[in-house]
Amino acid sequence: MNITLSDKMHHFQTSIFNELASYKKKKIQDGKEMIDLSVGSPDLPPAQFVIDELAKHVTRPSNYGYTLTGIEELHEAITTYYRNQYGVSLNAEKEALMVMGSQDGLVHLPMVLTNPGDIILLPDPGYTAYDTGVTLAGATVYGMPLKEENNFLPDLEAIPEKIREKAKLMILNFPGNPVPALATKQFFEQVVAFAKKHQIAVVHDFAYSELYYEQKPVSFLSIEGAKDVGVEFNSFSKSFNLAGCRIGYIVGNPTIIAGLNRLKSNLDYGVFLPIQKAAIRALENSASFSEELRAIYKKRRDILVNGLNALGWKVDAPSSSMFIWAKVPKLFTSTEFVYRLMDDAGIVVVPGNAFGDAGEGYVRIGLVQPEEVLEKAVTKLRSSTLFSTIEAINY
Repeated sequence: MNITLSDKMHHFQTSIFNELASYKKKKIQDGKEMIDLSVGSPDLPPAQFVIDELAKHVTRPSNYGYTLTGIEELHEAITTYYRNQYGVSLNAEKEALMVMGSQDGLVHLPMVLTNPGDIILLPDPGYTAYDTGVTLAGATVYGMPLKEENNFLPDLEAIPEKIREKAKLMILNFPGNPVPALATKQFFEQVVAFAKKHQIAVVHDFAYSELYYEQKPVSFLSIEGAKDVGVEFNSFSKSFNLAGCRIGYIVGNPTIIAGLNRLKSNLDYGVFLPIQKAAIRALENSASFSEELRAIYKKRRDILVNGLNALGWKVDAPSSSMFIWAKVPKLFTSTEFVYRLMDDAGIVVVPGNAFGDAGEGYVRIGLVQPEEVLEKAVTKLRSSTLFSTIEAINY
């Protein structure tokens, strides 16, 4: 039998992440030590009190049925968290919904809000799952370039009028992946006005909300009128190190949330109850754990940023997120530089163009290794041929 895949599968090719993993594996087999800073997932465990809560409920035989949706206690914890953290008032029944990780919601929501041929405005560079959601919906991408001269915020006025007329959805991500930029209150106010004028729904991916250093990120929903036009996704993966548990949530506009809930009721049967109970504990005790987590990432950030700058690789210290967004020398494309780093220094990072055309000229470096490993990475770079002289780094 000759089995063929659907035409839609042409949009899902082997990613650069798979290619980097294969090349790293080959280098290790050749005897080279490799330090992987390409991963976008936490290397740290959740708080012990969260693990204890999960363990307690796992032992109860009655907790193994379908949950279907988020339990009321979880939705109440989410709304309390938003009220305490951002001063945002939410209706737990209509304006909060659990999802199986924020990526699950982000990928499926475009099917709820757009039809084939509609335009979705995406950040460029942006998280790769956004493009997946557009493809599944049969919609069309219009990239909003994130440029250094604009503080890596989209220039809404640069979007052509004909694009605005066809656009049905805008996705934003601050603090971002791969670009760890922060949105300002003034920018979000512009977004709300733009969305109302052009009848464009807004989705803000707030997955890195707790990973900040000098300045607390702004919640989109804290802006007046934001709930009228959009929603905000958040995740337990990055803020609470519960990545493998696959649990997140969406809050905001009740019509959008009801639509996603209707779709989700046809796709899955909810998240394992003990995981929901653990998530509740995480939200209830977020202050102390988040402060400790930020301190760890800040130390990692400073080790790597200071080390790279001392080598002559001029990088900016991110004020949030778990990534460094760094320019590559003009001698190289992003991809060429990534492979040169692996060959010469045994360091794995991600080329910026993996996240969109506007990412060319940059690499994403993850703060996902212990301090001693990051120090070792700097040492390996210092002794590599690539970084043997300051002159080699020409921006």
